Amino acid sequence: MGQNIIGIHEEIRRLSGELIQTQQPDGTWRFCFENGTMLDAFVIILFRTLNAEKEDLIRRLHDRILAAQQPEGCWRWYKDEEEGNLSATVEAYYALLCSGYSQPKDEPVQRAKQYILDRGGIGKAASLLTKTLLAATGQRKWPASLSLIPFEMLLLSSSLPLSFFDFSAYSRVHLVPLLIMADRDFSVKTAHTPDLSELYTNRSPAEEPLSRENRKLLEYIQSTLGHLVGTPQRIHQAAVKKAEQYMLERIEGDGTLYTYASSTVLMVFALLALGYDPQHPVITHAVDGLSAMCCKTGGYTTIQNSPSTVWDTALLAYALQEAGVSVRHSAMQKAAVYLRSKQHRKAGDWQIHNPGTAPGGWGFSDTNTIIPDVDDSTAALRAIHSLSERDPAYLESWNRGLNWVISMQNDDGGWPAFEKNTNKEMLTWLAIEGAKSAATDPSEADLTGRALEYLGNFAKLGVRHGFIQRGADWLISHQQPDGSWYGHWGICYIYGTWAALTGLKAVGLPSDHAAVTKGVDWLLAIQNADGGWGESCRSDQAERYVPLYASTPSQTAWALDALIAVHNRPTPEIERGAARLIELLHEDGWASAYPTGAGLPGYFYVHYHSYRYIWPLLALGHYVKKYGDIFPPPQAYIFSRN
Repeated sequence: MGQNIIGIHEEIRRLSGELIQTQQPDGTWRFCFENGTMLDAFVIILFRTLNAEKEDLIRRLHDRILAAQQPEGCWRWYKDEEEGNLSATVEAYYALLCSGYSQPKDEPVQRAKQYILDRGGIGKAASLLTKTLLAATGQRKWPASLSLIPFEMLLLSSSLPLSFFDFSAYSRVHLVPLLIMADRDFSVKTAHTPDLSELYTNRSPAEEPLSRENRKLLEYIQSTLGHLVGTPQRIHQAAVKKAEQYMLERIEGDGTLYTYASSTVLMVFALLALGYDPQHPVITHAVDGLSAMCCKTGGYTTIQNSPSTVWDTALLAYALQEAGVSVRHSAMQKAAVYLRSKQHRKAGDWQIHNPGTAPGGWGFSDTNTIIPDVDDSTAALRAIHSLSERDPAYLESWNRGLNWVISMQNDDGGWPAFEKNTNKEMLTWLAIEGAKSAATDPSEADLTGRALEYLGNFAKLGVRHGFIQRGADWLISHQQPDGSWYGHWGICYIYGTWAALTGLKAVGLPSDHAAVTKGVDWLLAIQNADGGWGESCRSDQAERYVPLYASTPSQTAWALDALIAVHNRPTPEIERGAARLIELLHEDGWASAYPTGAGLPGYFYVHYHSYRYIWPLLALGHYVKKYGDIFPPPQAYIFSRN
């Protein structure tokens, strides 16, 4: 036992030193939040539609898309997406031609074309955003799944049994511009718009028949519209105005809608549908905001959907402190000043379902001021915890944040991401690809586990408190039969199981509790022969654990951290995991860049460039913190000085 200890201490020292050196002057860490090629394609097509003077960026985005093409002619969201991704390939093909830097006869374009035709043509692309892009630029009809949603539901009061605000925050901000465009049957073509008609195997893309559940939902929405007073024409005009104001009121200081590139692109198209001039200040500001969301990776430029600055900074400041860096260190002081400045002080849509609670959460991105979330808030609170014990200013931030996190607990005992009690199942019946995962914001195992871990280890709350017990009960009742938990925002069962186990342990469940031992047994059963852990993004769609057959740094760190939380002494499996994790930190193969962040099953995965540093440092730090008395550190292991 403990044969890794010298290597662990050395790795912590190396990682901590490198991270402190890469901190920005404003106290942040800025890593790329990489999301496939979808946003690169959408931005190229939008900028060409607007005739935006962004030629250098368009060329760089084109080059990145082209470089990501696979030998089979397709594009993939992740390496083991064996059949490729038709929606991603359609988007990439369209953007390459629209950019003007690729031509129809080019060999890569021809390979992409053949791949699309071999899989049934453009009409088989299932992603709603892909369909939207095609419809908005005159390449297909608007999907009936959007056109049939009554636009007037935006006017329904949130006090009614069903209203627009029962949709999740992230679905609303995308759905509003989609409904505007579908309502107007909007499309726009320019001299840059290529003709994609030859990629349809049928002239009109087939619409899936509406399910019984979807028809039931649409009928219910129609019945609630009886609460609205006025002529149909006046009600419709009021709904259009409401939709326009909804978008304009949620534009952040950088010009983006809710700080998401995806919703910002849709907003600009929707504004065009409403008659805005392409040079309107709101549109030009949005274009600048989108341009500023680029980052460089592997020598190429990509558009981030929502830069992860607050998330990365909070987690790195916390991980460094757990690894032994003193809160007095200037790097920690600068990070804390930055994080405190980003705490939300104004109300957002979350107050609709959580009235009477003072703002106090944190958002994901640097420019985010109105859409806080539970996970970012607990991350920031962990980072400022030590300062809150000695500085009244940080104590005030801590108390506001703690109060906000507790207030966000759902009635069922778990925690959501953005808004509480937005979990009406009927909204998942929409005939929209991904509605099951995006339409609502229910309690999730990863969010609940992370909230409990913070409340237990940092706020010193446990299952003796009724609301904590309800959270623990929710987690236990949502454990999978095999002992794992599903995580929504990471890949996937390893992520959820790590969050659940560390959360349950933090609030006082013993290591021999049935749920804990079952979770541990599952993690041990899927440990790779090399000592690490790795899970495929395919788990998200299969709704069961699918092995990656390789070990990734973040997933190995999550599993290792969970085992450390449970065991009072290092086990052989922990030692093997720690040894493999150290090896992974010095490898640069494909597994190191495999996306382990999740957004929408099948359509949105994230390679957090920060994750190969954050989670390994945290797991190794926890190893030393828990087992340090058994294996004391070398004398040189000191980070307390500035």
